[in-house]
Amino acid sequence: MAILVDSNILLRSVQTHHPYYSLVERAFSILRVRNETLNVAVQNLVEFWAVATRPEGSENGLGMTTETAMKELAVLKDLFPLLPEPSGLYEEWERLVTTYRVAGKNTHDAHLVATMKLNGISTILTFNVQDFTRFDGIEAVHPETV
Repeated sequence: MAILVDSNILLRSVQTHHPYYSLVERAFSILRVRNETLNVAVQNLVEFWAVATRPEGSENGLGMTTETAMKELAVLKDLFPLLPEPSGLYEEWERLVTTYRVAGKNTHDAHLVATMKLNGISTILTFNVQDFTRFDGIEAVHPETV
């Protein structure tokens, strides 16, 4: 089965000092043993970059230099297949945000769901399970439940 890895999971996977780091690594190991394919979307990598290169502290970033972030992106792209952005992605996103009345920052989640649906993926590994419960046909899985 194919699974999309959410940006928050990717971010924790590079923060070896974070309390959730081992939880993420454990979930990855279990899913790989089960022969699950862990994927990322272009949007995940864009969101990763945004957080990774923001200053630590008040801006809630990781404080990476662009050079370090580039290296981390290269590692992520080696570890996880990158889903294509199929034609009709914008139209599917627009259908989702209007159907489910999505507003604000959750529009990013709707874009991930559109990418998932157009790529035939119904499961996302995320710390923010509640952000995806509104979408029919999408199963959001927390690393603790893997």
